[in-house]
Amino acid sequence: MPAFTPRAAAVPALATVAALLLCSCSAGAGTGTGGGETRNGTAAKSGQRLTTTLGTAKDSRGPAPEIPGARKGGTVTVANQADFPHLDPQKIYAGERYSTSLLWGRQLTQYQIVDGRPRLVGDLATDTGTSSDGGRTWTYHLKDGIAWEDGKPVTAQQVKYGIERSFAPGFEVGPVYWPQWLTGSKDRTEAVKKYGGPKKDGDLKAIETPDARTIVFHFPEPQSDVPYMAAQSSSSPVREDKDTGTGYDVKPFATGPYRIVEHKQNQSLTLERNPYWKPDTDSIRHAYPDRFEFTFGKAALNTAQEVFNGQGAGATTLTTKDELPPELIATAERDAAKRKLVVSGSRGAYTQDLYIRNDRVTDPEVRKAIHYLFPRQQARQVLGGRYAGDFATTLSSPAVVGWKKYDLYPVAPTGDIAKAKEHLAKAKTKVTRLTYAYPTESPQDDQVAQVLADAFAKAGVELVVKGLQPAAFYDELFGGGDSPYDLWLSTNSVDWPTPSTLLPPSFESHLDAVSNPLRYANPAVDKELARIATIGDAQRKAAELIRLEETVMKDVPVVPFLYKSVAQFRGERIGGAAIHPIYGVPALANVYVENS
Repeated sequence: MPAFTPRAAAVPALATVAALLLCSCSAGAGTGTGGGETRNGTAAKSGQRLTTTLGTAKDSRGPAPEIPGARKGGTVTVANQADFPHLDPQKIYAGERYSTSLLWGRQLTQYQIVDGRPRLVGDLATDTGTSSDGGRTWTYHLKDGIAWEDGKPVTAQQVKYGIERSFAPGFEVGPVYWPQWLTGSKDRTEAVKKYGGPKKDGDLKAIETPDARTIVFHFPEPQSDVPYMAAQSSSSPVREDKDTGTGYDVKPFATGPYRIVEHKQNQSLTLERNPYWKPDTDSIRHAYPDRFEFTFGKAALNTAQEVFNGQGAGATTLTTKDELPPELIATAERDAAKRKLVVSGSRGAYTQDLYIRNDRVTDPEVRKAIHYLFPRQQARQVLGGRYAGDFATTLSSPAVVGWKKYDLYPVAPTGDIAKAKEHLAKAKTKVTRLTYAYPTESPQDDQVAQVLADAFAKAGVELVVKGLQPAAFYDELFGGGDSPYDLWLSTNSVDWPTPSTLLPPSFESHLDAVSNPLRYANPAVDKELARIATIGDAQRKAAELIRLEETVMKDVPVVPFLYKSVAQFRGERIGGAAIHPIYGVPALANVYVENS
């Protein structure tokens, strides 16, 4: 999930409970108050540091460590209100979809969870990759014994073909990193002009496959984060003879422990075991249930009530999309048995912030005043209280490699009106009126807007609030147009747990308004980002970007609000439903059905 784009940016449903669902990636020296309990104990809190480590070739070998108490058999029902917009691996671009697709798809690398902590290891590959030429060349070797659902072996050429598809028309919704990095382009449009996809331009010379188990990537510029990028679904193999075009978006061919038996769009999705999946090749996934039955279309409140009351299939049901409805928060708080059915934890590398249009609110003193005016505590209470997350003081999440805790402008969660007035008085231009936009998806959206308006009024600033239909909100704030709004509440994330996809794609002044909706511009920051881009060492690059983040935040381009948490629900017979520390939803590859 990219930083500051509609895919990861807009607060999806301030509606249900602001235990909003990731991604991500994927915590923190903070203490955190992030959630209730899972079946297997206390969930990871949103302030807990869960920085990803790189595993070894030994770590990459299968099988995955067994989960204590897990058993095979049974059917798990996954009840989500909405179907997946995409199942084609080169079109998947959201953490919940990444996590779910691990049931049937595999990538070059992937995140292994060890005692609740993420470790990047080889998935299709024997390890996380070997770099040379200063980070411009990366080599991967595929494991023996990995097969498709029809028993045919997975080859390096099929991995290459899958990646080549990401250049083609229709794949604009997916990640842009392979196209940009392999061609040295600044955007996808430029990349596609150089290579238009396998059906149009044939072989992509930047990828070599000297044999069926070796794939070599040649990048024009050093790329230190290839091991992380290789975990995205866009790094999945695709067989050309099974590439059905738009049909592949409904029913992709499987390499994981399950295969898709049937997909009735917006109704159901059925998975059964892939008989050719070998656990000895897989250090990531388990295959405990016999089947997964996904259902779509039922309201989250109705499903949650069935789960809480054990009605129908409720005991063996969980959700990966929907939040704990606010109507049931009080029930969970009062009833210990119900509270155990809440699956909560860190939403990975997601933060929620108050965004500021820097080209409209140009005076840093006014932006500092906004920082002190923002009523974090009151807003969080509307959004679910402790279930919504921990108060943030940094742009990046504690889940990011190299994260550093800082607090440039300390303020109480309730705000500081006197301090805000001081900064307003220092402003070169007197500000008495600002505008705030929000998507009208729930009563909570309206309540947050009112909380903000009341707080700003105490400092003599009229906050004009404007509710927009969700589609209009996304278009207005993230579509690149010249919207008339100064402020909006939104989330940001990184596409993997390093800072390389936070500052560079969103805070460069030369970027268009779609990539940089804040319209942030600082020539000194541009210069530093250009220098850091040439660093081939991942650890050094991460440290430099985190250092630069603090420089950026001195300008107050956004106001940090929350390190996001997530609260979902699962039936009493669903075991292993812990929140994935990278993807921020229950990891389906680890769940099982307990004995009744």
